[in-house]
Amino acid sequence: MIEASPEIRTYFQDITSLVKECYSLARMARKKNLDPEEDVPIPLANNMAERVVGLISVVAPQLAQTTLTKRITELEQEFGLLDWRVGFKVAEEVAKEKFCRFSTKQEAMEMGIRVGFAYLTLGIVSAPLEGFIGLKIKKRYDGKDYFSLLYAGPIRGAGGTAASTSVILADYVRVKMGYAPYDPQEMEINRNTTEVHDYHDRVTNLQYHPSDEELKFMLSHLPVEIDGDPTETFEVSNYKDLPRIETNLIRGGVALVLAEGLCQKASKLWKRLAKWGQEFSLEWNWLSEFLELKEKIHATHNLSQKGSDEGKKVKPNNTFIMDIVAGRPIITHPLATGGLRLRYGRSRTTGFSATAVHPATLIVLNKFIAIGTQLKMERPGKATTVTICDTLEGPIVKLYDGSVRKFQTEDEAKNYVSQIEEVLFLGDILINYGDFSENGQSLVPPGYCPEWWALEVEKASLVLSEKKSFEEAAKITEINLSRLTKIINEPLFIIPNFEEALIISEKLHVSLHPEFTFYWKMISAQDLSCLKNWLQEGKIKFNGTEILKIILPYYLSNQSHCKAKRVLEELGISHLVINKESIILEKTEAQIIALSFYFKDQKSLEEITFPFSERESEDGLQIINSLCHVSLKDKAGTFIGARMGRPEKAKMRALTGSPQVLFPVGEEGGRLRSFQAALAVGKIRNTFPFFFCEKCKQENVYYKCLSCKGSCIRLYFCRFCGVVEKDRCRHGTAFPYKTYEIDINAYLQDALKNSGQDVLPDLVKGIRGTSNKDHVVENLAKGILRARYGLYVNKDGTTRYDCTELPITHFKPKEIKTPLSKLQDLGYNKDIFGNKLTQDNQLLELKPQDIILPGFDSLDESASKVLKRVAEFVDSLLANFYNLPPFYNLKKEEDLVGHLVIGLAPHISAGLIGRIIGFSDTQGLITHPMYHAGMRRDCDGDEACVMLLMDALLNFSRQYLPERRGAKTMDAPLVLTSILNPTEIDDQVHGLDVVWRYPLEFYEAALQMKKPWEVTYGVQQKKIEQLSTRLGTTLQYEDFGFTHHVDNFNKGVCCSAYKILPSMEEKLIGQMDIAQKVRAVNMDDVARLVIQKHFLRDIKGNLRKFSMQQFRCVNCNTKYRRPPLVGRCTQCQGKLLFTITEGSVIKYLGPSLMLAEKYNFSPYLKQVLEILKADVEAVFGKSKDKQVGLGTFLG
Repeated sequence: MIEASPEIRTYFQDITSLVKECYSLARMARKKNLDPEEDVPIPLANNMAERVVGLISVVAPQLAQTTLTKRITELEQEFGLLDWRVGFKVAEEVAKEKFCRFSTKQEAMEMGIRVGFAYLTLGIVSAPLEGFIGLKIKKRYDGKDYFSLLYAGPIRGAGGTAASTSVILADYVRVKMGYAPYDPQEMEINRNTTEVHDYHDRVTNLQYHPSDEELKFMLSHLPVEIDGDPTETFEVSNYKDLPRIETNLIRGGVALVLAEGLCQKASKLWKRLAKWGQEFSLEWNWLSEFLELKEKIHATHNLSQKGSDEGKKVKPNNTFIMDIVAGRPIITHPLATGGLRLRYGRSRTTGFSATAVHPATLIVLNKFIAIGTQLKMERPGKATTVTICDTLEGPIVKLYDGSVRKFQTEDEAKNYVSQIEEVLFLGDILINYGDFSENGQSLVPPGYCPEWWALEVEKASLVLSEKKSFEEAAKITEINLSRLTKIINEPLFIIPNFEEALIISEKLHVSLHPEFTFYWKMISAQDLSCLKNWLQEGKIKFNGTEILKIILPYYLSNQSHCKAKRVLEELGISHLVINKESIILEKTEAQIIALSFYFKDQKSLEEITFPFSERESEDGLQIINSLCHVSLKDKAGTFIGARMGRPEKAKMRALTGSPQVLFPVGEEGGRLRSFQAALAVGKIRNTFPFFFCEKCKQENVYYKCLSCKGSCIRLYFCRFCGVVEKDRCRHGTAFPYKTYEIDINAYLQDALKNSGQDVLPDLVKGIRGTSNKDHVVENLAKGILRARYGLYVNKDGTTRYDCTELPITHFKPKEIKTPLSKLQDLGYNKDIFGNKLTQDNQLLELKPQDIILPGFDSLDESASKVLKRVAEFVDSLLANFYNLPPFYNLKKEEDLVGHLVIGLAPHISAGLIGRIIGFSDTQGLITHPMYHAGMRRDCDGDEACVMLLMDALLNFSRQYLPERRGAKTMDAPLVLTSILNPTEIDDQVHGLDVVWRYPLEFYEAALQMKKPWEVTYGVQQKKIEQLSTRLGTTLQYEDFGFTHHVDNFNKGVCCSAYKILPSMEEKLIGQMDIAQKVRAVNMDDVARLVIQKHFLRDIKGNLRKFSMQQFRCVNCNTKYRRPPLVGRCTQCQGKLLFTITEGSVIKYLGPSLMLAEKYNFSPYLKQVLEILKADVEAVFGKSKDKQVGLGTFLG
């Protein structure tokens, strides 16, 4: 029984009831024998044990009817939920055939490993089926048998920890089954070491690239061999033709398990094994030696950084920039001043790898970054998805007239965006404690912010009072108690005025409020001296004794004025430039300057004679603190480097060719693969399943006869015997399919009748040919109905909608466009404060399986439009094809609210039920962090899909899935979880912090760069509360806190300019414009990286492919390695075309040469471009002169 409150229990009962209703109707439809299966092929799993069995039953159906599920539950009670030992024990028992018999001992051991691996991956991921591809028993050199584990590319979906744990799991099975350890030879060790390096250098960057020493130590101690099938078409660079390694080609699975698994995750593995490894007869103590070696190697690597032990220092990390893509801008270089300033906290739309920036920041970046856009980051993780938070600090910009403004709102940014000359500070980026905790990253110093200041004021106020109230502080500061309480408790909304902030600092001895603090640490003593001299040239305007403004002289011909003006900009001080001859500091800025330099009037300003030259080694903050009578803290903190990754996405998924039915049209379908083209030919010749109607004596591709509608019998085909009745003949296996012709007109007429249509839609598209094991086809009637509703089919018969994943824990009804009455029907009766729901701006806590889908048309249709058509398609299917009552009966898009969907991520094999509660103006799949974790995803730029539940139950079939690795089980709902259990989801989400504010001790720990788990606060030394502490209690589903409020998560940019700009040239111009405009970006470096990391590779690769290309017929698509001597297609006499054009080769050459001319490149890079230009001209000739307009010619 899952621990939950009565309200959540009712919610789960509602979902379960609706799921049962859908299954009941779908089973009625399936019994009509119009689909490959007579029952719904998606089993429901109530818990992880059932998911594991459901997943493994795909390859071992005999396990489905055993007591395996019960045994897993028993072991969980013995060892605990998600304990690795549960997987180990169950693997041993399956291998020893305690649940069922297998054909061989080797098969039993292999299935044991698969079952244990499935448990380690929560019964969700397809890696146990297609990542671990088998077990081989090989001979040692002394004649004994040892284990060889075979891995393939899909092992990546398991993650490094699970992949490496599967190796230990297999070793446990080896020990228990009495097999000898692996005896690696030096040549085999060298081969695998070289292969990992080749994979990293020639295929794709590994997340962790181990050194030779690490790999060789690891390989020499492994008790099982890591092997696998080849995943690339080129060979390893050295150590080929080894007797015990069957291929010379690169094996991606081997590289991933060794590098990103065993070497990278060794510390995690040893942490568990050190506790119980010996008890389980696992001889892995050498892992501790490996960790010492690894630490020693990295210590040597970082030797140059040793000796700076005066204090910990944040170091830049350039990794995120290395894979730059042209057109996707760098937002800020690593630790660059003026970049994204770190702000600790979690809004209701961040956490679980998602972060937030001010909506104005998106505007000043030319709208290249939108809600849902991925950013590759410097820290704490590799990437994030962007959301907005309007309680953060916005950007500070310099306008073309020289004035400096700080944008407080999105509208202000929109009004001034065309006048921006330079972005001096990009504003804050909000990152939560949990992301640092889960990534194992040390905390880094944040900039001084209002919530930090409020904690210091609160502490100082409570020290004064025995009653632990703010009354004494209110008396001392002479600020109204109610006002002071709000200032402390609501620091993001109630900002003190300058007078209040000053008196609080003076009386309570706390630092000045950050609203009245500048970026003093970012300037030098010399800069400060220059600014002081300039101030002494200015004039102070008073209103009585109160400073009203400071007017400074500003002449562009005066270098000291220009330098001092730049200091003002680098401090982030807002000011106006008047007539290009004077600068005005308005009242607040003038008062802050006066306080900081500690002058009250013109005379005291002119009397400042601080010896700046004697303190050149100090930064501006240290010096200004020695001048000012109140303390000032560093407002800058740490700036986070970032660049644009993938743009946000929300669109209906379409396979190649955008088919609408999984029925082959073959070559008769023409270029568009349409049934209209096939109808003109009159037949289709392809590989079809082979059924026979004994009554009508007719062959058929369906289970039911076209003529009499009776059931057909399946026949088999042998190329020697011909048609046979059984799947085996004297020549071996007979196949349930053959290649033959069908009368497509008869099938289309039948499909029109079954779909209730009078005429064929204008275009119905099929597939070229089936790729599943038995060449099973989908009924054409479904394709006709999909064409009518403008839908596309996926590989498994469903219609999918893909979206970028975004987290949310709380929402407002106005954000999701759902009426209050409908929300009340769905169980949302009260807001988070316990007030009855009566207004659309009240804040509600999201239930764990509720989702908000895109209701925003960008370049593609919104989910609301697509899913409404899917619902209409399902109703037509039920009414016309299955002769059953319709289910959805929608009148408008909003009627989708309350209906169920299946959420599915690309690398998993278990769907998760979700309930639609509304639609946003973003392109994100917005749902609870636990729901994302239930799909084994986080929100760092990943995408997932949704499909209507009834669509999947009626149309999904395992028999449609392609018979190739990575497609047979991945990205398919082989099992379905109806109720989300927080203890059975990806444990990364357990690190999500659920507090309403961070303690003061947290900020102090961040200044000391402590590890997140070292942070404690209060007398009881409590830790910041995370979801992990609530597991197994009623609070695991609700009462989540957040630290930063958002007015409306739909604000900001909803569609990236990267998607809207049509050409790469325009995108590149936009990228370079941001590089030129943003202070934290180095323009020359961006241009160099774009050429080195993108353009050069593209030009060289396409130039090489051009000389090796095929030729294609424009009519029939026949491809030729070399063009026939007749110069035309030998099949249809059609015209032949290049498959790689000249334009694709040279498209980036012009932009590369332009960048090289405009920016400061090394002579070497310029010469490389010149040589490449010569190579291109050698193939295509010199570019001809183009006629241009007179204006262009004259420049």
